[in-house]
Amino acid sequence: MSAIAWTAAVSLTAWLWLLLCQGFFWRTDVGLPERREPEDWPSVGVVVPARDEAEVLPASLPSLLAQDYPGRAEVFLVDDGSTDGTGELARELARLHGGLPLTVGSPGEPPAGWTGKLWAVRHGIGLARARDPEYLLLTDADIAHAPDSLRELVAAARTGGFDVVSQMARLRVESRWERLVVPAFVYFFAQLYPFRRIGKKGSRTAAAAGGCVLLRTDAAARARIPDAIRHAVIDDVALARAVKDGGGHIWLGLADGVDSVRPYPRLHDLWRMVSRSAYAQLRHSLLLLTGTVAGLALVYLVPPVALFAGLVAGDATAAVLGGAAWLVMTGTYVPMLRYYRQPLWLAPLLPVTAFLYLLMTVDSAVQHYRGRGAAWKGRTYARPGTVSEEG
Repeated sequence: MSAIAWTAAVSLTAWLWLLLCQGFFWRTDVGLPERREPEDWPSVGVVVPARDEAEVLPASLPSLLAQDYPGRAEVFLVDDGSTDGTGELARELARLHGGLPLTVGSPGEPPAGWTGKLWAVRHGIGLARARDPEYLLLTDADIAHAPDSLRELVAAARTGGFDVVSQMARLRVESRWERLVVPAFVYFFAQLYPFRRIGKKGSRTAAAAGGCVLLRTDAAARARIPDAIRHAVIDDVALARAVKDGGGHIWLGLADGVDSVRPYPRLHDLWRMVSRSAYAQLRHSLLLLTGTVAGLALVYLVPPVALFAGLVAGDATAAVLGGAAWLVMTGTYVPMLRYYRQPLWLAPLLPVTAFLYLLMTVDSAVQHYRGRGAAWKGRTYARPGTVSEEG
């Protein structure tokens, strides 16, 4: 066989392994686990870190205030140095809509060693703990919740004995770039952290989705959340790992009724979303970066290249192996497109999207070594322990 045929054979083997042996990551039927309403509803403190979120708060905060929850619940929004009136808008929305009690706090500038978001979360947890809640709901300022969201999360946590119940919010898919890039973002995340493995006791796989994390308060104390992960850029995965390492039982799945309202209309917006933390995911390792780029090329780019190169060169083996790998790839992507209610003709374009993610990952490393590093709402983290302001 030719070299391109051998490479296509390796790619097809990788895809067959991913299809059958990677926790069936491609399936999208992992919803909230079995749950029953408890006899006594525990108290919950809802913590919302917010920095310059006036644009999205009107579409998200009222949904939290309107939660149909039988127990005691209170919302703690942490206005982390906003310059767009986020705190004042939150208070005004609470006056207009009523519902759950709202407290707006401000943590001040984060000290060295803290990422800004986790410093805000720490302040919010401190405010919530004054009410002695049994659970904390950590949710982002751009997340809109269905009226029964909190109720369902707590019921699932109580029924299954989970210390963490997290849902991957359904991201917005309206612009053409969102349609091309966003479903793949969740698809790749599930490939790295298969949801079915996360919920299994004894499994080492740990992850959460930062937009919606219900956390048992005593589990947070045991895992020293958020202090133990104060330097983490990818804080949701770090939180899940800390809880699981402490013996906690965690769960993660796809959401129904938990939606992000944040728009990413341009490729530039999506590029920044991914590149701001991609190199942190690789632990700032050039070796891991090289392996990731090679892996993405082998798994996602080789199949279409082998198919077309084989057709042009008359190499039937390369064409068949490349086409088979591309077909398996396309089939695994179809369930995610259906979950996002997107046209299935996008499935064969996954290699194009994967190439964009490859470039975003490389750009993330370039930005890191230029001293810009990861960022959250204008704060950049060029190296662990350093914080700067980005204009």
